[in-house]
Amino acid sequence: MKQQVVWKEERERGISKMIGLLKFITCGSVDDGKSTLIGHILYDSKLLYADQEKALELDSKVGSRGGAIDYSLLLDGLMAEREQGITIDVAYRYFTTDKRSFIVADTPGHEEYTRNMAVGASFADLAIILIDAKQGVLVQTKRHARICALMGIKYFVFAVNKMDLVGYSEERFNEITKQIDELSKELGLASVKIIPVSATEGDNITVKSDNTPWYPGEALLTYLENVDVSEKKKEEGFYMPVQRVCRPDHTFRGFQGQIESGVVSVGDEITTLPSGETANVKSILIGDKNSQSAQAGQPVTIQLDKEVDVSRGCVLAAKITLPVIKSFTATMLWMDDEELTVGKDYIVKIGTKQVLGVLKNIQYKIDVNTGNFLPANGLSKNEIAVCDIGLQEAVVIDEFAKHKTLGELILIDRISNMTSACGVVTDSSAYDNKEVKCAFVNGSLKGNADIFEEYYYNLESATVTKVSPSGKTYKVGDVINVSGETYSYPDNFDVIVLRDKVAVTVRDKKIEAITKLEEYTYTGTPVINSRGFEIRLNGEDDYNNLINDLNAIETANKPLNDEFFNKWTKFDTYRKIIFKDEVWEYVI
Repeated sequence: MKQQVVWKEERERGISKMIGLLKFITCGSVDDGKSTLIGHILYDSKLLYADQEKALELDSKVGSRGGAIDYSLLLDGLMAEREQGITIDVAYRYFTTDKRSFIVADTPGHEEYTRNMAVGASFADLAIILIDAKQGVLVQTKRHARICALMGIKYFVFAVNKMDLVGYSEERFNEITKQIDELSKELGLASVKIIPVSATEGDNITVKSDNTPWYPGEALLTYLENVDVSEKKKEEGFYMPVQRVCRPDHTFRGFQGQIESGVVSVGDEITTLPSGETANVKSILIGDKNSQSAQAGQPVTIQLDKEVDVSRGCVLAAKITLPVIKSFTATMLWMDDEELTVGKDYIVKIGTKQVLGVLKNIQYKIDVNTGNFLPANGLSKNEIAVCDIGLQEAVVIDEFAKHKTLGELILIDRISNMTSACGVVTDSSAYDNKEVKCAFVNGSLKGNADIFEEYYYNLESATVTKVSPSGKTYKVGDVINVSGETYSYPDNFDVIVLRDKVAVTVRDKKIEAITKLEEYTYTGTPVINSRGFEIRLNGEDDYNNLINDLNAIETANKPLNDEFFNKWTKFDTYRKIIFKDEVWEYVI
């Protein structure tokens, strides 16, 4: 507000002042007028070259209303777009006014091209979402708003377009405003501006319109020129993902990248991640010039005073603790034509790091219309879901809300090299111990188990991958699935969850009892542990010895070790491993 007062005073004194670059996106449903709106801004602001303006006027004579100027032609450059009258690709345009420079991404509205729209949203500071005044807030409106929020956009303008077709009705505008308010509350949008416009007629685009005397606010362009998007929560500490290791000769080894947060100076102590080594900054280069310090947003070359284990994808950090983990939870937008399935592996790109990962679990998908959580075993194109992802190696990852660059990711198909999904990390707190487990619950008694995990040997990576189904809660009386691809249990068996001290009795595939381990009585029925491995028991004496060994380890305050498991468990009684690659599948 203070800054806006300053700008007002300067305008009154006839002083022109340029402020920072604004990157924004336009989105909405099909034919809501996104391209027309931006085209009108360019045309009315006299931001076109003479030949562009002449070409626009000539092209508009074919197919437009009475030969009127078709402003969308300025952005709909693809032949397929002009033929259909809709935007398919993302069109980027740069323009500048006396007040500000802009980069705008005009994105497609059709659901088929949602992934194109997500690409545009990933770069933007602000989103203009157009709403047809005749139709109001649609499912696609909600989808785009949710995706923009997912991509970290904080500032939203809802442009209620085609007001000329509803007679510039204040009542209709107020009805749509209520719909937008409900959507804003649902998504937790922090900054929302609602403007009535007509992209075709130019109402409230570059100047206030006399057709909406009831609207007290400013025109769209005026708002865009003055909105301050710099008030972002500062990220903690200094960190820089390494893009390249520079070694022009044997005397110099520098680490190149863009500083994402904080300030670094010569002499500062730096921690290299994930190796955890420490070193001091010997020199800083900005371009080819030496500098004593550098700050967020600057591309730099940092030289350290000793050799460290750092390559592309590593992170240099100071005055901050960043997680180095192999599993995390992320909210994902699925963009592939093929359905997402649990257990498939992808190349995961986070920051400057690419690593092999596997989708371990889909917790739930999000209904874009209602925001409700829905159970899911797979995802179709343009669906959003909360997923658990495991990585082949530990990587520097943090939650998107804390450190944006380390919390945004994409999944890349290993065969087609296509970007299959994009998303943000929502939970990095679980670290390496995070597992998706089913739970056996009886009142306040709870035992976590992984008896339904599938085991696969990946031929390409030469690793065993455990794929967990969605974590499900089971209670007494529930029927369970005793067989899967890699496990097969008898109809009658017991489960002993050693860590939680819980015993589960299964009879005829149904849970008969869930009790404390101290209340369990061994009856000779086959027994498995929480992983689905056989517990070697040939009688009651064996069971008593098992409990004695368990108590002895706990008394010594030691974890269960390989000696214990080799003595008491056997893998292949009820389990097997399936060998897989991307094409073949066979069992041994």
